[in-house]
Amino acid sequence: MIDYWMLTSVFIGVAVLLLLILVVRLQAFIAMLIASILVGILAGMPPEDIIKTVQTGMGGTLGYVAIVVGLGAIFGAILEQSGGAQAVAQSLIRRFGEKRASWAMVFTGFFVAIPVFFDVAFIILIPLVYALQRRTGKSILLYAIPLLAGLAVTHSFIPPTPGPIAIAEILDVDLGSVILFGFIVGIPTAIISGPVFGKFIASKIFIEAPNQIESSDEVLDTSLLRSTIAIVGLPILLIVGNTVVNSSLFPSGSVSEVFKSTMQMVGHPFVALILANLIALYVLGTRRGVSRAELQKMSTKSLAPAGTIILLTGAGGVFKQVLIDTGTGAMLASWFADKGLSIFLFAFIVAAIVRVLQGSSTVAMITAAGLVSPLMDPESSTLLKALTVITIASGASIMSHVNDSGFWLVKQYLGLTEKESFASWTVMTTILALTSFICVLLLAWLLSV
Repeated sequence: MIDYWMLTSVFIGVAVLLLLILVVRLQAFIAMLIASILVGILAGMPPEDIIKTVQTGMGGTLGYVAIVVGLGAIFGAILEQSGGAQAVAQSLIRRFGEKRASWAMVFTGFFVAIPVFFDVAFIILIPLVYALQRRTGKSILLYAIPLLAGLAVTHSFIPPTPGPIAIAEILDVDLGSVILFGFIVGIPTAIISGPVFGKFIASKIFIEAPNQIESSDEVLDTSLLRSTIAIVGLPILLIVGNTVVNSSLFPSGSVSEVFKSTMQMVGHPFVALILANLIALYVLGTRRGVSRAELQKMSTKSLAPAGTIILLTGAGGVFKQVLIDTGTGAMLASWFADKGLSIFLFAFIVAAIVRVLQGSSTVAMITAAGLVSPLMDPESSTLLKALTVITIASGASIMSHVNDSGFWLVKQYLGLTEKESFASWTVMTTILALTSFICVLLLAWLLSV
């Protein structure tokens, strides 16, 4: 039976959350905690139970996320400082040639954003976009939109970037399956929203590279390139390898139990990222003449932005726990089942609404994951959970506009007007979101989820 007051308490909580972020301009971490506690009070939870729920939700979530996001931040900083990102971009541009440079840029963005945060990756790669525009005389959007699409897709869909890690932990999904389906959905999405849309919008809007920022062609360091590709690929291969080896694809007896146990250890995100960090610190740091003191300073500095993401994710875990402990989550699940509504559609719409209203894709992902998690059957398949992660990430990527810092970052570095930013960047993020959501629905249909 549906308790409409309980449902109302959830909607009030979400409304208060958005009010605090949009109107009061309260930091999202505090706002999410206040909204969670308010839902508990309105639902009639005793004060001591509310406090325990907050502790359980925060601790249960951060025990995993804090480690993975922290390790991922350090890993990305090492690759950024070493120049590995630029080496990958230069290599792809040379291999694809100037005529297909837009394809080189989308694959560059897709690869580089795996270890490096979106905004950092964009800033360190934008000089290559300037150089291409000056060399060819074509609109900068022909190269910038594919780069941005590649960065945005990986940032949203493929761990160890913080967003999908946060959703996966809140929904209790194996990270290897998220990586696998992130690639399956992400590649066609990046192509459609990147080179395909980029070619179209570049034919409509001509923009030259800003004159005040110079860029130069550097000699490609092939040794650095090989090292970067190998180091970035290592944790992904280990994590996905663990998922595959310990799945139903390899029934008991088909593979040595010692090998399975070993893969469970080295393929766990904790160990895989620790190994990747250690190798990167030596190969891209110490061996290239970077002092230990510099490496330590760089690693410490990289944890600053990770702290915000970690706390936000913890607050999302609190919201999820409140819905579970009040029984509201199970009630919502029952209501959706009775109405025959798809959990994919609900997850996409909720994430999209929060994204459009308050701007941050990370906050949208975490808020939506907190709402969706209690609706999922604990016995749901890994496939369903992984596709739900991608669905939430899709909705949280839609329609970046003036309340998103990414909108202004792109506008500034590309020298666009607000109207041109809406026509290019905002439309690209919307195409990205809708394309990835359609891919999820197609996969769900083909795999009978």
